[in-house]
Amino acid sequence: MKIAVCVKEVPDTTAEKRIDPSTFRLVRTEGDRMLNEFDKYAVEEAIRLKEAGTADEVILVSLGPEKAVESLRQALAMGADRLVLVSDPAAAGSDYLGTARALAKAIDETGAELVLLGAEATDARSGVLTATLGEVSGRTWVTSANSIAVNGSSITIERQSDDGVDTVEAPLPAVVSVTKAINEPRYPSLKGIMGAKKKPQEVKSLGDIGLAASDVGEAGAKTKVVGVETPPARTAGVVVTDEGNGAQQILDFLIDKKLI
Repeated sequence: MKIAVCVKEVPDTTAEKRIDPSTFRLVRTEGDRMLNEFDKYAVEEAIRLKEAGTADEVILVSLGPEKAVESLRQALAMGADRLVLVSDPAAAGSDYLGTARALAKAIDETGAELVLLGAEATDARSGVLTATLGEVSGRTWVTSANSIAVNGSSITIERQSDDGVDTVEAPLPAVVSVTKAINEPRYPSLKGIMGAKKKPQEVKSLGDIGLAASDVGEAGAKTKVVGVETPPARTAGVVVTDEGNGAQQILDFLIDKKLI
């Protein structure tokens, strides 16, 4: 069985982010870039399934600029076998639907039965790609897995819920997002880092995977950002001096702010 892992290059989480006022897009050409932190858990789980004999190949699939290969090599250094990067100028500005369309086409070409994703990306924090990718690709989709077991033609996952732990069984092929609770990602060894540069790293255009420019980017987007505003600066807090009526002062404050 082949496992595809969707990975993404994101801006360094510690760096200050800037939105381009003319496009309302995150500026990705400034500062350092890195492998999305949440994706490491999906990569680790795929590698563990391969080490257990459940899978025979772990394939990384991504959409982004060609230079993203440098950041995504970390996942190859961890132990993934190869990388397929869809890179095309027409894909700039893709929303989640366009992103899912591109990833789905690339994944189809790999022949992967199981697709793993991190819970979310640190540059967007939406967590909707798993569902969108599942719907676009026609695969069963399950979110928030804390464990994954492959049982022939199906998978069984466990996930935390408000009522305890849910056990969910789904048929393959499937798309599954994992949480940080599923494992502890390994640190790439020096041998892994050196070997990552020699592993297959294929860059494909939209035409290579059978997509038109109108399927992705702003042309294929079903959502549109109409404005961006800087959050207001935090105002000074209110100091309550308790002179026997502190509780009443707090109550009055909460009522005034319509918090109760």
